[in-house]
Amino acid sequence: MTMNNNIKGKVVVITGASSGLGEATARLLSAEGAIVVLGARRADRLQALVDELSSNGGKAFALATDVTQQEQVKNLVDAAVEKFGRVDIVINNAGLMQQSPLERLKMDEWDNMIDINIKGVLYGIAAALPHMQSQKSGHIINVSSVAGHKVTPAGTVYCATKHAVRVISEGLRQEVKPYNIRTTIISPGAVATELPNHITDPDAGPAIQAFYQGYAIPADSFARCVLFAITQPEDVDVNEILFRPTSQEL
Repeated sequence: MTMNNNIKGKVVVITGASSGLGEATARLLSAEGAIVVLGARRADRLQALVDELSSNGGKAFALATDVTQQEQVKNLVDAAVEKFGRVDIVINNAGLMQQSPLERLKMDEWDNMIDINIKGVLYGIAAALPHMQSQKSGHIINVSSVAGHKVTPAGTVYCATKHAVRVISEGLRQEVKPYNIRTTIISPGAVATELPNHITDPDAGPAIQAFYQGYAIPADSFARCVLFAITQPEDVDVNEILFRPTSQEL
């Protein structure tokens, strides 16, 4: 795949990079010549990915990062700037999907999703903005979901967090015009990742696992959407991409 050189040498920070969408995106962007800075909680998985990318001739760096901790997210982005001189793209990808009817009162799960899916994205924006404002360039990519467009029973809080990502991203888009910063929301349908594994509800869990097994497409489908948005000419701002498996009805 030949792209314009809008990606080569760009410094890209990716949260949730130890598996799934983040890992697939790190691989593709690294192969296209980007410098990737990877954050996630599982340091061993991150290091294995850095080693793999480096052995393939890529430039990669990792820092254990819990996106619920504002300081850790700031440290990740600051480390990218310190090491490589700038930050061109931040992909706020870390996410958690738990599903249960509200009446089950799984408030700890509600808190988890709000902390990771909403606050984690806000912390990523907060970490990136000062650098991108002073550079007068940058691209912030936030990961929503089909659930950011539709509401499903048992998905109420998850859907709320993913709707919030779209609202935050649109507000950001309007505010960053003076700084030449681009913003993209990517909303995947069923993509094969660890996302369904965190559902504890005995009814919702098996149903969603079965749905994913029947329909999910590979994670590099998401990575190609990221690549498409990034590699547009600087005056083109792809604000939103919604994609699903061809067979997905929901």
